[in-house]
Amino acid sequence: MRDAETVTFGGSGLDRAAELRGQSQVVADHLEGGTAQVVVLWRGKPLVGGPDLDHLVRLPPDHPVLRSQGGVPILLGREDANRLIFAVELSGWMPADLDVSHINAFADPTEQQHPDLPPAAVFAELRRIMTRLSARDAELAATARALFAWHGTHGFCSRCGHKSEIVQSGWQSRCPSCGGGHFPRTDPVVIMLITRANRVLLGHSPGWPEGMYSLLAGFVEPGETIEAAVRREVFEESGIRVGEVGYLASQPWAFPASLMLGCHGVALTDEISIDPAEIEDARWFSRDDLMQAFAGDHPLLSPARKGAIAQFLLRNWLADTLD
Repeated sequence: MRDAETVTFGGSGLDRAAELRGQSQVVADHLEGGTAQVVVLWRGKPLVGGPDLDHLVRLPPDHPVLRSQGGVPILLGREDANRLIFAVELSGWMPADLDVSHINAFADPTEQQHPDLPPAAVFAELRRIMTRLSARDAELAATARALFAWHGTHGFCSRCGHKSEIVQSGWQSRCPSCGGGHFPRTDPVVIMLITRANRVLLGHSPGWPEGMYSLLAGFVEPGETIEAAVRREVFEESGIRVGEVGYLASQPWAFPASLMLGCHGVALTDEISIDPAEIEDARWFSRDDLMQAFAGDHPLLSPARKGAIAQFLLRNWLADTLD
């Protein structure tokens, strides 16, 4: 697919400086030398600024808030020969009168402002502002969010249960008791543009806004190919049989840690029979339906979340630019 890496969170070309992750002294020198920059997260929400919240706020590593309330810096990459970019999560701060019901929800409109950080900067839900960020800022934010989410659930060794230590500049968790090393994982998820003639198959999941339909998706199981996963997931959720399957594009989806594998599948059958344990509804929609939905004129259908690979694939299908 020609435009595959123009999907949100793709196409930045970040140099991840993997060769430096084990060089603790070199990394420390950059953190202490005044050339590094730090992007900041709080509960997975990046610190952003500007009237439209359209860029990551970068702080010097010696900022007092980072020193007193920040966790372990994670090396994200290198932006030029002399500047490394790190991420720090503010684990030692809690906003006053916080309403936790919105945190990490499907749509979190809340913003948090730290009293000792730049006054125009706020912590905002990444899914809400992801399309406003540059490709580089989007990749940095997604990488940091995924890494902090992984460390948040892997604080203990899966071999022996002992408390682990963060090493390799944030890219490994090591057990001081048994020596086990654990690396951040990304879960492969197939997301399918299933078509039959001039129609596309879309589903509605529990908890989604009314009228919102998107492409079917599901996790790849152990021992399963991408193509097999597409056919299995579509049949399980909708009862539709799929024949030919082809890969289109991928998207890192740090909510919490998935790699969305966008595929095109050709349906062999028409009749839908949903599994209510999987989705609430599935329907065939025509090109005209999708065009109306993207224009905001459809009486039922709302398009998938802007910035998600589902909308990206649907737009390319409408424009006949999948190849």
